[in-house]
Amino acid sequence: MRTLVLAAALAVATLATAQDSRGGDIEAVISGQMEAFRNDDVATAFGFAAPMIQNMFRTPENFGLMVERGYPMVWRPAEVTFGDLFEEGGILWQRVIVRDAAGAVHVLDYDMRDMGGAWRIGGVRVVAQPDLSA
Repeated sequence: MRTLVLAAALAVATLATAQDSRGGDIEAVISGQMEAFRNDDVATAFGFAAPMIQNMFRTPENFGLMVERGYPMVWRPAEVTFGDLFEEGGILWQRVIVRDAAGAVHVLDYDMRDMGGAWRIGGVRVVAQPDLSA
């Protein structure tokens, strides 16, 4: 019985470590892409995108223009905080809270794809925030 309890505890600890490692790798990919945008290095930022995104935009320049115009909070974030890593509909999502240069807060979910052991960004969705004004 003692061996069974020890084995179960070890399994839980191993799973938690694997999830922490996966989350750290994913956060590094997202942070790396944002850093590349800050440095106007769209080629490096494009490299963090999943192949389907790369095929859609074809060039780093096209991709950079889309991000700069459509996701300015990602292009030049003032502050980035990572939230939960969760699975939804068979897709792994990383919640990211971004404060832009004007101080506005944006909540984004990053669609993360495992490309043979390397995480890549498969898309970003803006999470609608409730209107708290009264």
